[in-house]
Amino acid sequence: MHKSVLLEESIEGLNIKPDGTYIDCTLGYAGHSGEILKRLETEGFLFAFDQDENAVLASTEKLKSISKNFKIFDTNFKNIKNCIDTKVDGILFDLGVSSPQLDEASRGFSYHNDAKLDMRMDRRQKLSAYEVVNEYPLEKLVDILFNYGEEVNAKSIAKGIIKNRPIETTLELAEVIKENVPISYRNKSNPARKSFQAIRIEVNNELGILKNAILDAFDLLKPGGRLVVITFHSLEDRIVKNVFKNLTTDDELSKKLPIVPDNMKAKAKLITKKPIVPSNKELEENKRSRSAKLRIIEKI
Repeated sequence: MHKSVLLEESIEGLNIKPDGTYIDCTLGYAGHSGEILKRLETEGFLFAFDQDENAVLASTEKLKSISKNFKIFDTNFKNIKNCIDTKVDGILFDLGVSSPQLDEASRGFSYHNDAKLDMRMDRRQKLSAYEVVNEYPLEKLVDILFNYGEEVNAKSIAKGIIKNRPIETTLELAEVIKENVPISYRNKSNPARKSFQAIRIEVNNELGILKNAILDAFDLLKPGGRLVVITFHSLEDRIVKNVFKNLTTDDELSKKLPIVPDNMKAKAKLITKKPIVPSNKELEENKRSRSAKLRIIEKI
């Protein structure tokens, strides 16, 4: 069952106006979008983005039962400025993989269920986990596992992958990873977790598009509009934290000048000085929320 992470906190963070216009950049199965739409009146409107055709179909029906005041773009949020040219009151990013994607074994995201290696959020694209695992050279595999998964055993895992090619399925890959890490490492948590994360990020270019997408989204905000971002691992969170810092911090030179040029002024204010994390109750009810962090800024 799909449970939206930090649902109440993110909806509260958007500070929704009944007649406002909002964007959900990661529609998924409409957990957040549904709650946004419930709070909008006749003049309010919701735009949403998702590149997963299954999610778009399911969410369209769910949102129709709430209101007709929405439009879904069946594309990645990196295209936000190509699709929307109006200013909005709030924008939400809920990054990572949705529960239905993980739970649907055939999508090849999970190391718990056997399926052909895939991991594509947009199944129309060519590159899948199969190509990454079976065609990438050693150096590139090591780089991906280390940088995107923060995997300390990146080199031994990459060598194991190359030795065991072709690797067809998720459980085959999980077993290769397990066999190429120390026994002590296996006992801490599932040894495949970081490598699967790294391969998924590579397949979907998740980090490559994130910074520019957040900046594009920020440009679409009205003054007083809020940008709400939920991340699920330190790599995403670091990018979001740095972008927010740059948007909310005056240039050092401005402290020495009697008149501050506009290009040196902060463009936003932090609403969350420290990230909001799931409550103990949410952690008990939804284990997938354990690494979630919520950050919010408001455009000046």
